[in-house]
Amino acid sequence: MKQDDRFKQAEFAAWLGIIVNIILTIVKGIIGMKSNSKALIADAVHSASDIAGSLAVYIGLRAAKRPPDEDHPYGHGKAESIAAIIVAVILFLAGLQIGKTSITSLFTKIEVPGAMAIYAVIFSIIVKEALFQYKYRLGKKLNSDALIVNAYEHRSDVYSSIAALIGIGASILGNKINVHWLEYGDPIAGVTVSLLVLKMAWKLGADSIHNTLDHVLHEEDTTTFREMVASVPEVKEIGELHAREHGYYVIIDLKISVDPDITVKEGHEIGKKVKSKLLDHPDVHDVFVHINPDHSDENK
Repeated sequence: MKQDDRFKQAEFAAWLGIIVNIILTIVKGIIGMKSNSKALIADAVHSASDIAGSLAVYIGLRAAKRPPDEDHPYGHGKAESIAAIIVAVILFLAGLQIGKTSITSLFTKIEVPGAMAIYAVIFSIIVKEALFQYKYRLGKKLNSDALIVNAYEHRSDVYSSIAALIGIGASILGNKINVHWLEYGDPIAGVTVSLLVLKMAWKLGADSIHNTLDHVLHEEDTTTFREMVASVPEVKEIGELHAREHGYYVIIDLKISVDPDITVKEGHEIGKKVKSKLLDHPDVHDVFVHINPDHSDENK
């Protein structure tokens, strides 16, 4: 896929997330206040954090699109991973705020939410699950950490909405059948939502930081690259092959052994063949080849 096409699809997904989250934040916030639902208001706060998350993803995608320059010879691909970390931090802070609000509600007079809150939550679950499926599949297709993390941000909103739905339903039911302890279902659901959000934010943040710190693919994940190098007949041996992740692409450093009796120019041409072969792979952005003389025959 061409880089321009990749970014057009990714940027459209980011803008779609921003617009949908603005709508959901307004709808859930207004209905949450009118129906006195702490869980729905907490869910609205969660959706509001998703707006900031989608904006961070958009900015990260724009930065990653920039070509290599003198200060960044390996390109700007890690901007997507940095955006993913920012999204995880925003998600974590939203989880703390939701938890604080919900715990405070447990020690104040319980107000049973109205039935309208249930319809708002169901609407949110359907929309957010659709967004998750779309962004997750697109993120996998484009190999974008930022989009995948943003997709899971939408999935966390689904979980929080389900918890809110259970809590709101329990609270309304408790009021109808005169079982007062069930009325605490709404704020308890808010606490549950916060724990789910915090757990997901921690995991996504840890994964994104791992990818940012010059993570190299494990040996089993570089089999295709090794086979491509080995297909060049002049390559006698592959010494080392490190595929470093830079956001949505990888940069490969490798050492190969060639016939020790050939000229420097011939060795250089073999290196160019290997580089050209690897650059045919859609995930490979650049290749650095070190040529060594092959001494395997001398050791026999």
